[in-house]
Amino acid sequence: MGKKEKAPAAVVGFDVGKSSHRACAVAPDGAALFNREVANRPGEIDRALADAGPGARVVVDQKRNIGALVVARARAAGNPVFYLPGIAMKKARDMFPATAKTDEIDAEVIARTAMGMPWTLREVAEEAPSTTALRMLASQRDFAVRSRTKAANRLRAVLLEADPAFEAAVDPSSRWQLAVLAELGGPFGIMSAGLRRFRSVAERSCGARREAADRLWAAAVASASSGRPELAAESELVRSLAARILSDGGEAARLDGLISDSLAGDETYEALLTVPGVGPRTAAALVTLVDASLFRSHDELAAYTGLAPCNRQSGTSLNSTSPSRGGNRALKNLLVYSCTSLVGTKGRFGRYYAECRARGMRHNKALKAVARKRLKVIFAVMRDRVPYREG
Repeated sequence: MGKKEKAPAAVVGFDVGKSSHRACAVAPDGAALFNREVANRPGEIDRALADAGPGARVVVDQKRNIGALVVARARAAGNPVFYLPGIAMKKARDMFPATAKTDEIDAEVIARTAMGMPWTLREVAEEAPSTTALRMLASQRDFAVRSRTKAANRLRAVLLEADPAFEAAVDPSSRWQLAVLAELGGPFGIMSAGLRRFRSVAERSCGARREAADRLWAAAVASASSGRPELAAESELVRSLAARILSDGGEAARLDGLISDSLAGDETYEALLTVPGVGPRTAAALVTLVDASLFRSHDELAAYTGLAPCNRQSGTSLNSTSPSRGGNRALKNLLVYSCTSLVGTKGRFGRYYAECRARGMRHNKALKAVARKRLKVIFAVMRDRVPYREG
């Protein structure tokens, strides 16, 4: 439990929505001032804030997208703005007697939880325009990467259903193979195009080596000659999915360049690049998603990222430690798997990985341990904006 805080003049909880919100205001003595629907328009939001009184603490359950206008109007009115995470709100709702889930109940849950348990809130830090732009670029890059991964998995599924042998010969991460599939289609399309055109696309246009191109050609010919029927849908899907992967990959690379250009000269970003295993992508994600000033210690940052272990104790019957399932999963995965480059190195974190493996840890668990240890360094680097130095 956190330390006791001075109660605000009032709390306004917003259960935000697309066209309208539900706002519930609670006075310090627990009395409900109002609980009403508020249109997602500046004038309506301003009236609700005025009715709650000056200095009221504004709490939202979503701080971006549909909740962005509430945050902006509250800041303009000089109200402190906080965010109640969705999982905390769901658990808080279970403590209330009402069993139904309505916007009216949700707004009251937000307001009364914020009034009675202020330590559950997260302060919504005010972003500089450059930070907002960077976050938007990073979000779009993540969208492009997810779209590319989804298309690659779908391509594998289509090829596997058609011919497992040809699917095994295709590498969706190879740009020249994707270019061949996007232009010629599947095995039947490749064989129909002929060896000369195939090589023209693979080698002269995309820079494939002759040996690698010959292996894919042989796999395509074997698949097309196996006696299975040619399906027009298969060829169309292969072309479409391969083109989608290429397009999304190019968009992700373009956004990476924009993000790198935006961060050029940023002290925190440049300092993070000196930490072993932290590359441009990881450093950009940390700068975009983490405001070190909001965390009092690396333990709080570890809890936010989901790298802090989850302790479970109940008398003498239960006393265990297990990995946390919460936190920012995207950032957690990035921090963990970026430690792969540290395996086998002679530096501090490479040696720590070897020690974890020597103690019987599996590879993934050892990576998480290294990520947690490295996070202490990352927190210090972001807090002080100084480069990392070994030892």
